[in-house]
Amino acid sequence: MSRRALRRLRGEQRGQEPLGPGALQFVLHDDDDVEEECPKRGPGGRRPRGAGKEGVRVNNRFELINIEDLDEAPGVNGERTDCLLVDAVVSGNKRRAQSGHSESTRGGNAADTAVPSEQSNTCSKIRKKKRKQKNKKNAGETSNGLEDIDRILERIEDASGASRPGPPPLSTKKHVLYVEHRHLNPDTELKRYFGARAVLGEQRPRQRQRVYPKCTWLTTPKSTWPRYTKPGLSMRLLESRKGRSVFAFEHSEEYQQTQHKFLAAVESMEPNNIVVLLQSSPYHVDSLLQLSDACRFQEDQETARDLVERALYSMECAFHPLFSLTSGTCRLDYRRPENRSFYLALYKQMSFLEKRGCPRTALEYCKLILSLEPDEDPLCMLLLIDHLALRARSYEYLIHLFEEWEAHRNLSQLPNFAFSVPLAYFLLSQQADLSEQEMSSAREEACVRIQQALTMFPGVLMPLLEYCSVRPDATVATHHFFGPDAEISQPPALSQLVSLYLGRSHFLWKEPATMSWLEENVHKVLQAVDAGDPAVEACESRRKVLYQRAPRNIHRHVVLSEIKEAVAALPPDVTTQSVLGFDPLPPLDTIYSYVRPERLSPISHGNTIALFFRSLLPNYTVEGERPEDGGPGGLHRDQGLNRLMLAVRDMMANFHFHDLEVLPEEHPEGDGEWD
Repeated sequence: MSRRALRRLRGEQRGQEPLGPGALQFVLHDDDDVEEECPKRGPGGRRPRGAGKEGVRVNNRFELINIEDLDEAPGVNGERTDCLLVDAVVSGNKRRAQSGHSESTRGGNAADTAVPSEQSNTCSKIRKKKRKQKNKKNAGETSNGLEDIDRILERIEDASGASRPGPPPLSTKKHVLYVEHRHLNPDTELKRYFGARAVLGEQRPRQRQRVYPKCTWLTTPKSTWPRYTKPGLSMRLLESRKGRSVFAFEHSEEYQQTQHKFLAAVESMEPNNIVVLLQSSPYHVDSLLQLSDACRFQEDQETARDLVERALYSMECAFHPLFSLTSGTCRLDYRRPENRSFYLALYKQMSFLEKRGCPRTALEYCKLILSLEPDEDPLCMLLLIDHLALRARSYEYLIHLFEEWEAHRNLSQLPNFAFSVPLAYFLLSQQADLSEQEMSSAREEACVRIQQALTMFPGVLMPLLEYCSVRPDATVATHHFFGPDAEISQPPALSQLVSLYLGRSHFLWKEPATMSWLEENVHKVLQAVDAGDPAVEACESRRKVLYQRAPRNIHRHVVLSEIKEAVAALPPDVTTQSVLGFDPLPPLDTIYSYVRPERLSPISHGNTIALFFRSLLPNYTVEGERPEDGGPGGLHRDQGLNRLMLAVRDMMANFHFHDLEVLPEEHPEGDGEWD
């Protein structure tokens, strides 16, 4: 075995061999300094390659490196080089201390042990200094790198003229529609009200549950749900322009077949057919929503809510990777039937959350629905968002929304915003954490805006006082401005909006302080009316021009709200239509991606009398007749039935006439003919 191998086995390195008894020589100078003279030849017969520093001369060649120069020396793997060198020095000194046997060696050991301690302290200082320099350098490089990336992306967008599907930089309008993930979970709000122990106390210990494909924000999968399998629902990106990304849900061929079966089950007017369909397709969205309505009508709220959550989970699992719930920049066109299910599922979930006592979470869902198509607002969430903001005590958000959108949406022309915004200012002025100046400013703004609202909508006051069980004083009750004529003379569309607002938000005005503030401003409005304020006449002319007819999205919102006073104010052309829970009042310019195939009516093969009664119905079509062009295979013909005709149809389906048969012999009066 060679010497090199032996040295490796003993853990020795070249240049760190143990020194002999006479290897170190100490010379005392006049100034009591100690010098160690290096021998001409070491124990191995080799000459040293360089001269040592003044004071101490050692055989370890690593000690010849100047420690003070380590700051400027390049390190290996960051800052590790200097520590390796110093550790080598310390290990070499320890070996020399153990190998010395003479008094001169002991003296040399005492001199050597002083050097490693100083070098150790120097090493720690060097390490700290280099770490600080490295952190500063990395921070500078990271910030510069991010800025460079942003500049490159901006240049690419400017050059191409198109924008990527990702969210744009924060803007004021985005803050209004921005959705926070944590506020989509009702447990977050319930924990704030009742504490985490009260909310999570009844939950059982974590057990082995089914494996679900992904973590979702809208719902939490339950172990009682059927095992999830992809139902054939997906989402694709249609276009991305000016920081807005337009998406659309898509149905596979298998899902289309399930959708056709669902439409047939709805036409049968039998909920059990939908239950049978869900057994084979447990995550079909429209079936879940329709069955949820049936359970809700039967007062089974828990099952109805569970079915809506399952529908939301099925749709969230189909999201496109670029689709974001929180950015406020993703759009879904309501004219596409595949997208409507997501709107309706969110609305139904929002309604359940509001009834459950989670207005803050319901407000977040309302913002989410509004962000999907804020310009068209197919479900008219602007008629609801003010109510939820007041219930959630988000007064600043409501005021901010009004200030941002008043210029281009004319929110002050809606009765709900006209009265909710001054109420938000007044309730904000009642908070104790505001300064006196802020409280006074908020109250003044509230007084100005409530007077404008009473001048523009005088027909709101008397019904509001009636809802709150408050009798007005004689001055208000006998004045013509707030009298019965104010309510009767307003257009039907405006009466519908007023009925919707009062039926939903009247209880927010029942506080004594609020009523006193309202009474004070009512008298100020009457003084302005008696003084002949020109604003009164201007508001009257505007009421006659603006509220001729309500658009279809307001009618759709009233149908979904199920507020009796507002539903009673719907026009006849809406009340005579058949309103389906999975698609209430579809848009007239619907974009169909596929059509329902033609099928023969099963009643056409029945008896003559049943066919005669069916021919009296408005949706009757002759066998073989093709539906209207542009329609989804005659779907809107079937949807044209009103509720009365559907009941008649259900009754007619139970009539069955058979051919004449001979009665049994045990009846003597039966001779084969009926009287």
